[in-house]
Amino acid sequence: MTQATTTTALWDSLELLLAGRSFTDLTHAFHPGQPHFPAFPDEVREAVFDLEKGDGFTAHRYSIIGQWGTHVDPPSHFIRGGRTLDQIPVEEMILPLVILDISGRVTADADATPTMADVQAWEERNGAIPSGSFVALRTGWSHRWPYAGAMANRDDDGVSHTPGWSHEVLSFLIEERSVTAVGHEQTDTDPGLATSRQDFTLETYVLAQNRWQIELMANLDGLPEAGAALIASWPKPLGGSGFPARIVAIH
Repeated sequence: MTQATTTTALWDSLELLLAGRSFTDLTHAFHPGQPHFPAFPDEVREAVFDLEKGDGFTAHRYSIIGQWGTHVDPPSHFIRGGRTLDQIPVEEMILPLVILDISGRVTADADATPTMADVQAWEERNGAIPSGSFVALRTGWSHRWPYAGAMANRDDDGVSHTPGWSHEVLSFLIEERSVTAVGHEQTDTDPGLATSRQDFTLETYVLAQNRWQIELMANLDGLPEAGAALIASWPKPLGGSGFPARIVAIH
């Protein structure tokens, strides 16, 4: 069998597999002035060449922090000696997608976090969470994008009330189910009550386990809680500690 035949056969198989599937972009388009971690600078964008000004083409210079918009955090973001973006293999970028939905509770309680009861209920419906999967926490929080005040949801004392992960669920997913990565709609892994006192214990835990994560995901509504695939992609800066990512669900 020739190389060309092998390549054609692979594409034919994929074409059949993808026929009739839906593709959902789980990524916010980033721009200056969007919500971001308060200590980070805003994006600066400059048209170095501009068709509107008579140049032969348009080219922008982007000045952004790595953790900007929908982005990937590799272990090196928090862990000295942890894997950097260029060290995450492409085999980890196509994964089974698991949706853990707590959006109903978040509507009533902005500080809600997932519990083991949520995980057990998911597994009763769908079987054990697959090893090597990507688990996304659906909270509905992405509907507040791109309004910084709504995303932070601070009270009169400046305390942020946002949902987040819980240690019991993350430790189960990583240590018992061996998931590859996690993601969420809000700005941080840790709930707002923790980040308001500069407590990033849960993000530190995830990255210390040699996992990566995606923050500020979009469009998780309507995705099946099991059976979909996730494709995650980002640029490959040498030694990179974070970068805007493009995330797609196929379902």
